[in-house]
Amino acid sequence: MKYSMIFSAVLVALTLSACEKPAVVTPTVVTVPVPGPVGPTGATGASGLSGPTGAAGLTGSTGGTGATGSTGGTGATGEPGKTGGDTVVVIPPSQPAR
Repeated sequence: MKYSMIFSAVLVALTLSACEKPAVVTPTVVTVPVPGPVGPTGATGASGLSGPTGAAGLTGSTGGTGATGSTGGTGATGEPGKTGGDTVVVIPPSQPAR
């Protein structure tokens, strides 16, 4: 029985030492760039070129008729007539109704 306990102890020690232990992996340090302070404003750019002239527009439509004008003012009064003497006025006879 002495030998069996010693044999078991040695067997357990060999079994546990035979297990593969994972190697310790050290993490890789990744350096992240951090933006620095804002730089000075750049110079103003040159002005752009003028665009081409557009095409001529179409002729507009004719306007509507204007409103009727107001009545004109009264004309100047004529001079009074002279009394006649031997003037004869002839009035033609009216046509008979048909």
